[in-house]
Amino acid sequence: MATSGQGIGYTGEDALEEYISAHIDAENTQLRNLYRETNLKMLNPRMASGHIQGRLLKMLVGMIKPKLVLEVGTFTGYATLCIAEGLTDDGVVHTVEIDDELEDFITKEFEKSPFRNRICLHIGDALKVVPELGITFDLIFLDGEKREYPDYYKTLLDWLRPGGYMIADNTLWDGHVIDDNYNSDLQTVAVKKFNDMVHADKRVEVAMIPIRDGLTIIRKN
Repeated sequence: MATSGQGIGYTGEDALEEYISAHIDAENTQLRNLYRETNLKMLNPRMASGHIQGRLLKMLVGMIKPKLVLEVGTFTGYATLCIAEGLTDDGVVHTVEIDDELEDFITKEFEKSPFRNRICLHIGDALKVVPELGITFDLIFLDGEKREYPDYYKTLLDWLRPGGYMIADNTLWDGHVIDDNYNSDLQTVAVKKFNDMVHADKRVEVAMIPIRDGLTIIRKN
């Protein structure tokens, strides 16, 4: 029996992720195939949430029990499907993707899902789409363009109900937030600004989880 990462062909973080994946609920067939297709066909497949984060999102949704969810940054829809899976039958996730070239791929994937009636896809800029929707959300999952994170926060918090949650992805940004070599990188600068804004905002309470690329959980008071 293997007792170390080296013994099973993995080292360091790879070994831990493999161990975690083996000890949580499995991906369903659609999610497994979607993750594979994303890695085969997309330029930046790491943008997909993946198994570990996907199961966490599904569980968080089940714990919070939101009726109205906003997702900013659909990409290929992996996280969307996990959120929809965690919703009750009367829950809806409004997901906004700015890249219209992804629309056909996303739509076909959503149509395969038994949770498709819980998903509403919007193509456009979330900073414009959300105010036009005029919906107050119970939960917001933020995973859009990192350079827009500060503006997303300023706008979207107004559309989150008191007591509601915002979950922001990539808030450690591959460790670049503490690496001076990235002080001039626009995405890193924006993520750091977002983190500082949230930390200083007395309207919210905040926790940060070092899962994958950093996941920040924000509760609006």
